[in-house]
Amino acid sequence: MKQVYPTFILNTNDGSEHPFVVCVPDMDIFTEGDTFADAIEMARDAIGLAGISMEDNKEELPMPSDQLSAIEKVKQDTEVIDFSAGILTYVDVDFSEYRKKIDTRTVRRNVALPSWLNYEAEHAGINVSRVLQEALMDVLNVKRNI
Repeated sequence: MKQVYPTFILNTNDGSEHPFVVCVPDMDIFTEGDTFADAIEMARDAIGLAGISMEDNKEELPMPSDQLSAIEKVKQDTEVIDFSAGILTYVDVDFSEYRKKIDTRTVRRNVALPSWLNYEAEHAGINVSRVLQEALMDVLNVKRNI
């Protein structure tokens, strides 16, 4: 699923290592970046991580706010930094693609094969796990992330 979240980026101009601070009010995310582009990437990464964590916990992803609601939300949390003085931009995240990008762990599955087929595969030097992966990607019409 792809979503676009309003994101506030403020250049603090304070000479710090990470002068761009970021707030994504719909997800209660705060991060920072070295440059404006880096701040957007950090926001995308934080949104992606938060979103897949919510999906894993069977929580519903928040719907993105419209511009006025986002401004109201960010004004409510100005104890330290007034993000409403920053630039309002929108950051898109494809949660399915993000999951494929970061979740590279392998999962062990028990697969039943007829003995004769397993014998043939072993003697042909075929990696059954690889064939199964390729077949599943073909059936599901998905591509491997490199």
